[in-house]
Amino acid sequence: MERLKLVLQYFQSNSESISNGICIILALVSVKLYTSFDFNCPCLPQYNKLYSLGVMIVPPIILFFLGVLINRHTGVMMDEWMRPIGNRSKNPAVVKYLFSAMIQRALLAPMVWILVTLLDGKIFICAFSVSVDPALFSGLPNNTGLDVIKIMAKVPCKEDIIFRNSSFRKAVSRYVRCYSQAVGWSILLFLIVLGAIGRLIKPCFDDHATFLQTRYWSNYLDVEQKLFDETCVLHARDFARKCVVQFFEDMREDTVLHLPHPPFIANSREAWEEEEEERLHGISKQDQMDQLLNKWYYSKPELDVTRIAHRPRTCVTWEDRDGKTLYSDV
Repeated sequence: MERLKLVLQYFQSNSESISNGICIILALVSVKLYTSFDFNCPCLPQYNKLYSLGVMIVPPIILFFLGVLINRHTGVMMDEWMRPIGNRSKNPAVVKYLFSAMIQRALLAPMVWILVTLLDGKIFICAFSVSVDPALFSGLPNNTGLDVIKIMAKVPCKEDIIFRNSSFRKAVSRYVRCYSQAVGWSILLFLIVLGAIGRLIKPCFDDHATFLQTRYWSNYLDVEQKLFDETCVLHARDFARKCVVQFFEDMREDTVLHLPHPPFIANSREAWEEEEEERLHGISKQDQMDQLLNKWYYSKPELDVTRIAHRPRTCVTWEDRDGKTLYSDV
């Protein structure tokens, strides 16, 4: 249970971890879809290969675009790539890093689907049973009146009457399945070796300091967009509250009620109203908000927080009667 909590905390720690979790879930979903998919080979020479390649290629394409769609890096990358250059310059390395991260995560589920289909072997048998030389095996049914190509096309259909009490179909199926699994394991081994080599060689050709900078600013863009969305939600809620309260106050009649009112309640209400006004940042009309959002898109603020970082602070220095400093309090 504790390990499960740690895993959940990891996936909720930041958007990159969330993207990793979503991609893993999508990969598991692809495996579940394949195991629950009812694969029925047509067992016709002109349709076997077309149907099998369609099952092997079309779902990975769908899973790839689904991975691109749900990946948060996609939106961040497109916003950074398409935004106008205002007060902030663009960094092509950040866009390239986000694109690489998006592609790597989006390819996980399609590769899982392809590997599962190859290791299972049913699709490979349906697609290439016609290409097998029947002379390599004994027991070919020769009393059916069908030509060899049609007989080989019916190998994936184990319930077909021509293969009843015949070991020929099982031998051909095992033969083709071995090829399919060999291709699957070879692809998996190639991907693992390629990833390991890339991980080992990359530090030799890339400047690690530049990589850290690129990764930092890519994370910054993600966090900035998230904070901007959250701030917009809070601002919209306060603005809507003001509009609703103003509407009802305009509709009610003037009445005078003489009721005792504790001062601490009044103070708390005034503090709440001041806090709400501060969150509105002086925006009271729709045109002002539209201009602000327009300015954010066309001229994002420069990445410089010097004014806030070096904000002047009041320093109180305590001195004795002779003017000697005793201590300072900031």
